[in-house]
Amino acid sequence: MSAPSSGAFSFSTALGDEAATRRLAADIANLIEPGDVIALSGDLGAGKSAFARAFIRHLAGDDELEVPSPTFTLMQTYDLPRFHLVHADLYRLSGPDELSELGFDDEAASTVMLIEWPDRAAGYLPPDRIDVALALDAAQSDSYRHCEVTGHGRLASRVERIQVVRRFLSDMSFSAARRTRMQGDASTRMYERLERDGASYILMNAPRRPDGPPVEDGKPYSAIAHLAEDVTPFIAMARALRDGGFSAPELIASDRAAGLIVLEDLGSEAVVAGDPPAPLEERYVAAVDLLAALHSVPKPDVLRVDASTMYRVPRYDIGAMLIEVSLLIDWFLPFRDVTPGDALRADYRMLWRDALQPALAAPPTWVLRDYHSPNLIWLPHRDGIKRVGVLDFQDAVMGPAAYDVASLLQDARVDVPEALEIGLLTRYTRARLNEPDFDAKRFTHLYALMAAQRASKILGIFARLDKRDGKPQYLRHLPRVWTYLQRALAHPALAPLSAWYRDNIPAPDTKNP
Repeated sequence: MSAPSSGAFSFSTALGDEAATRRLAADIANLIEPGDVIALSGDLGAGKSAFARAFIRHLAGDDELEVPSPTFTLMQTYDLPRFHLVHADLYRLSGPDELSELGFDDEAASTVMLIEWPDRAAGYLPPDRIDVALALDAAQSDSYRHCEVTGHGRLASRVERIQVVRRFLSDMSFSAARRTRMQGDASTRMYERLERDGASYILMNAPRRPDGPPVEDGKPYSAIAHLAEDVTPFIAMARALRDGGFSAPELIASDRAAGLIVLEDLGSEAVVAGDPPAPLEERYVAAVDLLAALHSVPKPDVLRVDASTMYRVPRYDIGAMLIEVSLLIDWFLPFRDVTPGDALRADYRMLWRDALQPALAAPPTWVLRDYHSPNLIWLPHRDGIKRVGVLDFQDAVMGPAAYDVASLLQDARVDVPEALEIGLLTRYTRARLNEPDFDAKRFTHLYALMAAQRASKILGIFARLDKRDGKPQYLRHLPRVWTYLQRALAHPALAPLSAWYRDNIPAPDTKNP
């Protein structure tokens, strides 16, 4: 392995048979993102076609997919589940100037390019790419190859990650497992399904989060908002939830330093169904009952990670709440062609600082923070609230119980009818009425407050995902989140916020969000 100063990382591996080639192709395919370029080189007969076939089939999720060689057509295109892919064979090109005639310049930045004979494309290959160089070793056998994989630029760290993951899976006896990347959400983490000996597991691949640029008081956004920097919070909260009788995934194996965990596979049965997805009432009832049970007992803020390590759950403080609602000003307003001035920003934060005081004074409990349909798995073979499997809780904080209730009942990804929202909110409050410290009227105020806070944050996040991260698919949710925001701001206690939003924040364009 090597990491040259030029910003590249390389490793070499032996491919003793076609199965080894398929495993390497899967390793690389699992880290590919839209816009990536893979340069595949090697002499005639070196195994480029076998690698390309395995690579494309893995991405397609189809072991029988026909993958013809593009030697004569020069380019073969595939509409895969996650992106568009172009498989190009440049063997018959005489020089890079012919690439424009093929339409290389027309390929979108979201297209993955797999290029054989990349030497014909000198000057066209981007500095950020993955090189896969294959070579025969006839002294071993006809099927034996050597392969060198090199990640350049921003892809160097991803290629280095291949080795880290391989080592972990080997140490945990999962090296022979079949690996399939799972469809991700807005997260920077990656997940794979591992199949071994007839059983299924989940690999969580979450390298330590690097600090972003300072945004306030010299701190990055992640530090102010108390976002998890490594897998330690996930491990601690998973253990705590399971110890409390909730269906968080069991931890099978982990390497905290490497940011890798093998988890119980809870399956993929959702709490929504249909096209577009809509809440399944029985499942949402169980999900809200789970929250009522979770919130009915005081929760510790220090959790066990392992025999020698404890983790303190951070407080959902005013800094975190304000930096989240500031996303509306920083990203959603520019998205709506509004340039916020310093005075507008100061007024906004002052209004929110005053409005959030009841939330800061509320009895703190575990706020899982993303308790909504993408992170809830239906487990019909279990009983009661254990039928709801819970995922994605690594950013949990100590804060008001109302936040997670609002997260569920104003689900940003699906339309929750107002009648269902009110019915489930009523069910939750009735479940807690006998608790001495629970006040239904106060909770209803907190529910509206945290729903408005969360909706403001999400409007900013979805605009940021489009502008900064090139993920426009989240814009379709903006009208729904805006509707939720209006519901929340209708609470009388939020009248000052409601008036300010009405005067200063334009609604999303429903025709072109």
